[in-house]
Amino acid sequence: MKNRIKEFRVQNVLTQDQLAEKLGVSRQTIISLERGRYNPSIIPAFKLASIFQCQMEDLFIYEEGR
Repeated sequence: MKNRIKEFRVQNVLTQDQLAEKLGVSRQTIISLERGRYNPSIIPAFKLASIFQCQMEDLFIYEEGR
């Protein structure tokens, strides 16, 4: 699954550290999310959408067959 987390983070003028603090995770988790190495569970995904005031579908792009 691809995501647009970095794009939204930059648009909202947040550092990885700031986003990690808001989400309650480590900076390393944010790095893994942005690089597509980690897909969050439903609760962190909802929190990210809330932080960025968008729908989860705006953040996460599902690619069928991958």
